[in-house]
Amino acid sequence: MPFVSIRMAGSATKEQKAGIVADVTASLVARLGKDPAAVQIVIEEVSTENYGAGGQLIADRPAPSGQPKPQEDAHAESSQ
Repeated sequence: MPFVSIRMAGSATKEQKAGIVADVTASLVARLGKDPAAVQIVIEEVSTENYGAGGQLIADRPAPSGQPKPQEDAHAESSQ
């Protein structure tokens, strides 16, 4: 039984996570001949305030040019 663990900084919508689960499952079925019912997938969302690299929190890093700064929920609607 394949077990896949995915960690990501920030968060994704339920629909995005469902797509990831479907894609990873399909890949294991196609490439390894696994039974889809046997594929186990866990998605862990790590707060950008709880993840660091290069001595700095990801939440404190400047955004790459042309991209928004990582947020707790990059898909949440802004209240402007």
